[in-house]
Amino acid sequence: MNRRHLLATAAALMTAMAAPAMAQDEPLKVGFIYVGPVGDGGWTYQHDLARQAVEAEFGDRVETTFIESVPEGADAERALTQLALAGNELIFATSFGFMDPVMNVAAKFPDIKFEHATGYKTAENVATYDARFYEGRAVIGTIAGRMTESNKIGYIGSFPIPEVIQGINSSFIHARKVNPDVEMRVVWAYSWFDPAKEAEAASALLAEGVDVILQHTDSTAPLAQAQQAGAIGFGQASDMAAFKPSPRVASIIDEWSPYYIKRVGAVLDGTWESGSSWAGIGDGEVVIGEITDAVPAEVKAEAEALRDAIGAGEYHPFTGPLNKADGTVWLAEGETASDADLQSMNFYVEGITAQIPQ
Repeated sequence: MNRRHLLATAAALMTAMAAPAMAQDEPLKVGFIYVGPVGDGGWTYQHDLARQAVEAEFGDRVETTFIESVPEGADAERALTQLALAGNELIFATSFGFMDPVMNVAAKFPDIKFEHATGYKTAENVATYDARFYEGRAVIGTIAGRMTESNKIGYIGSFPIPEVIQGINSSFIHARKVNPDVEMRVVWAYSWFDPAKEAEAASALLAEGVDVILQHTDSTAPLAQAQQAGAIGFGQASDMAAFKPSPRVASIIDEWSPYYIKRVGAVLDGTWESGSSWAGIGDGEVVIGEITDAVPAEVKAEAEALRDAIGAGEYHPFTGPLNKADGTVWLAEGETASDADLQSMNFYVEGITAQIPQ
């Protein structure tokens, strides 16, 4: 073997050895699709804060991008495909209705990892993540039950899916625990983010004599309506602090940053696996925002004690005895709901007279 051949062989080996290192220097591309605008002040705003937390945590090791205001359905599939073709190796899809589009696109791109929020379908390259929002609803339901003067509490739902029904039931159970005279009125917006529809729903509830409004929609429009009517409400998904100290007297904050950082880190170190996560108050994923001075001190203390008991695992918001709205027994004395029961919840508990749209 002559000297020229030796040099050529050595150069080839050095190139081969350097290739992985060069590849590792390329940032991990992480994509996000959002159902609402990043400025919604609620659900999408919180997801985008978590995206920014990923950038802050990993610096130039990652490159993130997002597509906002993506309707659920065919548009979501196109947006996911766009992110996949752009070289994103991990994609977060942040709305329930993105579920089937995620599964369809994931099947076409088996080397890309997908994370779907609040869904239940998984695959080898699809994981799901969710938060136990119903834990937070128990806390604000307690405040609502104590604070209402008309004994009429309103709830604006987005879509009649288990996640939303859990929240309605949890809120009502805990409002009625502290105020047996409470009634729950439910209006459906059939949208996650539509300020006009949300304002209309809030106005309808207020016209029925409701003086406390809860919501499972993403804009601040219900709080604005509550403010005009002298009613109270709660921040949803985000703190919605602009409406402190009233009408926003407390909030449920979705804290996605720890999960996003953990999952991006797993891709970076090669340990990512499909799975399902459902975290709550005890994990720091559901946070009760500041309870303002508009709430009496004894009510604040009661709500905080409930929050702490849930967080410590000492109390489950769905603990029997509880009946379904039709009067049939659901949970016996001391029995708690299983995750499977909650994830398929399609009924109201006893005392809610509204009907769930079919």
